[in-house]
Amino acid sequence: MKPYTLEDLLYLMGRLRDPDTGCPWDVKQDFASIVPHTLEEAYEVADTIERKDWPHLQDELGDLLFQVVFYAQLGKEQSSFDFEAVVDGLVTKLIRRHPHVFPDGDLRAERPAGELSDADIKANWEAIKRQERADKPVEKVRVLDDVPRALPALTRAEKLTRRASQVGFDWGAALPVLDKIEEEITELREAIAEGNLDEVRDEFGDLLFAQVNLARHLGINPDTALRGCNQKFERRFNYIEDQVDAGKGDWHAYTLDELDEWWDEAKAKGL
Repeated sequence: MKPYTLEDLLYLMGRLRDPDTGCPWDVKQDFASIVPHTLEEAYEVADTIERKDWPHLQDELGDLLFQVVFYAQLGKEQSSFDFEAVVDGLVTKLIRRHPHVFPDGDLRAERPAGELSDADIKANWEAIKRQERADKPVEKVRVLDDVPRALPALTRAEKLTRRASQVGFDWGAALPVLDKIEEEITELREAIAEGNLDEVRDEFGDLLFAQVNLARHLGINPDTALRGCNQKFERRFNYIEDQVDAGKGDWHAYTLDELDEWWDEAKAKGL
């Protein structure tokens, strides 16, 4: 059987959204209602890659692509945009942002062979994005304006600090950020001692923000680091659970010190 194509997928999406003969669930969706599904699919792609589950990556990428096609169908129905317009806008933007690959803004033009330094490419990329922001309407020229508010908090914190660093508002190295983290810990201790929940929440947020800043200076993605920590905790906790099940079978039959011993065993085993 001949493989289905992108054209077939777009046709399928139109059929699903047909108000008379389509799928009732798909028909009642709108831009806002499918956002949670889009985020979930993106995280499932990331999880599959982190687990190196290559056989399932194709399926997860298909699920994520379906989200884009869904939005494009909604745009088409509102006469705002369609899938072709999405593709055209994306290709146009990528050509503009990669003049070192596409000379004179021509998709088919070949650049001279030769290595390009990462530093030059990054500097050029940031200069182009700054120009794009400057070319937007007056109300969009603030430095932080186009950092999406709907991003996960850790990701948005990293992008905010990175954007601020581009205009010089940044520490010059990682160690001063560590000092800031220690300062925030002291302030959090004081807030806890005072028993003011609003202050505790505020100081805890400051501490998390400073930690994200440190991750950026260390070249670490904070969300990736936290997901890795989550997985490590899960592996070690599962080891403890196995020991409980193999023993008395009752968590409450063991002291915290005994459970901690199994945690240390799991750690020693490299879990």
